[in-house]
Amino acid sequence: MALFENLLYALDGTSGILTITLNRPTKLNALNAATIEDIRHAMQEALDDAQVRGIILTGSGEKAFVAGADIAELAGLNEITGRRAAERGQEAFCLIEESPKPVIAAVNGFALGGGCELAMACHMRVASENARFGQPEVNLGLIPGYGGTQRLTQLIDKGKALELMLTGDQIKADEALRLGLVNHVVPAAELLPFCQQLLGRILTKAPLAVGLVIDCVNAAFDQERHGFQAEANAFSRCCGSEDFREGTTAFLEKRPAVFKGN
Repeated sequence: MALFENLLYALDGTSGILTITLNRPTKLNALNAATIEDIRHAMQEALDDAQVRGIILTGSGEKAFVAGADIAELAGLNEITGRRAAERGQEAFCLIEESPKPVIAAVNGFALGGGCELAMACHMRVASENARFGQPEVNLGLIPGYGGTQRLTQLIDKGKALELMLTGDQIKADEALRLGLVNHVVPAAELLPFCQQLLGRILTKAPLAVGLVIDCVNAAFDQERHGFQAEANAFSRCCGSEDFREGTTAFLEKRPAVFKGN
């Protein structure tokens, strides 16, 4: 396993749940280039490790999931380096979004700017009651650069997404839940146990089917793919799988299915 400078990587070998914790507490876990690279490498390692079945992504401490980007580093960007920074962030976050292994963001505290973008790249979001969300980049003369303009508009109403990005306003967890930005809001002490329980329920299902559901949902927002065709192809693939035969047989025999992911 690789060592990471700015995150903690902890795999529960029994459940197969990997917890990735952004770990820059003195900076409220703000994203700099090194942290983006750590996220990218950690996700690639997780995708390559057969022991990892699902992932929880969270931040260290009680104040912040990720409070935003590292402003001191951002201030040094120009047009050329800015484009590359955005592209690297997008690449890292797309690894999360396109992961066939389910990824849940456990949002503890502030999820602003790049932190909100990171949470939105995950397949689901669970927020603690003290969580705050926002895309305040316009206050810096910037726009979201790690996919925020695209994912926020997919997750909530277009007009509200524009309002949040154009004003830079923050919203509380209950408002994020009302808008559909998060799936659940729970007390801070229950955040990780709730995410572990939710992910554990998903991990009882057929791994191939879970991954293909994620892929088909992503296809709905990909202009280069035909979502219905992707669904038909995935359905066909499932029908030829051992998991399909096991799932249907177990149902008819009135017993729990034992899925192997193939």
